[in-house]
Amino acid sequence: MKKVFIPFMVALCIALGIVIGNFYSKLKTQKQLSLPFNRIVKTNDKISDVLDIIEEFYVDTIVRDSLVEQVIPEIISQLDPHSSYIPAKDLQMVNEELSGSFFGIGVQFNLQNDTIYVINVISGGPSEKVGIMAGDRIVRVNDSVFVGKKVTNEKVISTLRGDKGTKIKLGIVRRGSKEITNYVVTRGEVPVSSIDIGYMITPKIGYISVNKFGETTYKEFLNALTNVKQQGAKSVIVDLRGNAGGYLGAAVEMLNEFLKKDDLIVYMQGAHQKRVDSYADGTGSFQNMKMAVIIDEFSGSASEIFAGAIQDNDRGTIIGRRSFGKGLVQRPIEFSDGSMVRLTVAHYYTPSGRCIQKPYEKGDKAEYEMDIEKRFKHGELYHRDSIHFDDSLKYYTLRRKAVVYGGGGIMPDFFVPLDTTKFTPYHRQLSAKSVIINASLRYVDQNRKELKKKYKNFEDYKNQFEIPQSLLQDVFDEGEKVKAKLKDEEERRQSLPMIKMQLKALIARDLWDMTEYFQISNEENDIVRKAIDILGT
Repeated sequence: MKKVFIPFMVALCIALGIVIGNFYSKLKTQKQLSLPFNRIVKTNDKISDVLDIIEEFYVDTIVRDSLVEQVIPEIISQLDPHSSYIPAKDLQMVNEELSGSFFGIGVQFNLQNDTIYVINVISGGPSEKVGIMAGDRIVRVNDSVFVGKKVTNEKVISTLRGDKGTKIKLGIVRRGSKEITNYVVTRGEVPVSSIDIGYMITPKIGYISVNKFGETTYKEFLNALTNVKQQGAKSVIVDLRGNAGGYLGAAVEMLNEFLKKDDLIVYMQGAHQKRVDSYADGTGSFQNMKMAVIIDEFSGSASEIFAGAIQDNDRGTIIGRRSFGKGLVQRPIEFSDGSMVRLTVAHYYTPSGRCIQKPYEKGDKAEYEMDIEKRFKHGELYHRDSIHFDDSLKYYTLRRKAVVYGGGGIMPDFFVPLDTTKFTPYHRQLSAKSVIINASLRYVDQNRKELKKKYKNFEDYKNQFEIPQSLLQDVFDEGEKVKAKLKDEEERRQSLPMIKMQLKALIARDLWDMTEYFQISNEENDIVRKAIDILGT
């Protein structure tokens, strides 16, 4: 038995050894193939590690910088709605909006039928110097066709702007001529005004419209204030409707002109930001001028700081509708490649201690941006009673101890609703689809010479010009083409006053400037008229 058993066991061991050897040989080969992917990365920078792994092992060649440009916005988007990443290619344009000037050709334009239509030429600017005129159409840039669906506002801006002293060749078509005339424009400094208009809206009331808070805003604002005071203004309306904000410092400097020494203007505080307070220093020249601030649902950030400081210090009257509700402070952080992160580092608080930031869910910017639409559907723009504040958000002004609320914008002292008899659904659709502005552009384009000849100055135009029926019919016809829904003829009749006012104001803007636009539009504006009533004519 042993003789038989021993050889059998030896054979079995040899066979098992071969099998096991082959198994471990294959296992070793598999381990060699998979080892890099199973390694444990021990650094704390997981994002860099992932990029390293992709760069080293990914099946296709990738550009690391391109991945980074996609990853960073995704990370930032998971924070609050106002933190943002700005790529290097966009940073200059973003900064120019608040810098007070940029380098370009010096025209205001609109896109009409996929063509650049020059609305206005800045006086003394590069385009005026070579003979470009309002009403011209830019159809070629540097000998290349520049019309069509691909010509967007952003593309026009990036093309026409450039470094100081650089030249750009523009092919221009002028009304009445089919020929293209070439103009070579040397780019120069083009001012960006923060003040739309400053004028005497009544013999005793000055009116100043501020469209943003930039580097030059305080200086422009002070000049406008001084001018209306010299013209006899005893009080002033500061219009911040549609002003989304800008530099906090500009708002603080402007407020200093109205507040008394040691009045608190604003304070900031965050998890990594110690409280910082800003106070008036008592040097302001308009501390005793009566004032009203008008706001709406598009007034945000620095506009809300301005309105909040005036309201909390019981310094003036806030009129209009509840503001946007942005109470977050962004700090710009630049990278070596020229890109930037604007990171929220603190909340700002009005003098009474309220933060007016409206609620948001981190990472859900789309829902946040729907807030204005929700207010509209909820009826808030039409009825003050539709707005409800939690008692836990109740605060008191510093002198009169009037109740104010935080947690969602600045609620005005006097609420002025949208008038449904003027702002009809039909009118809103015409405005949203650019029907009214395009009709005004076509009318001015066809009648510019006749209008300028007939109305030697703005006063003549303001007092005498009436919207012709042919222009109204153009609006109605275009409305049908873009499928603006009209309930019935009664809705059209209700819409007429607003349509006529807008057309007249837009035509004035194209014939003169924004100053004339506001002088017409303010006459029919309920918020402005309420401010005049409160201040007293």
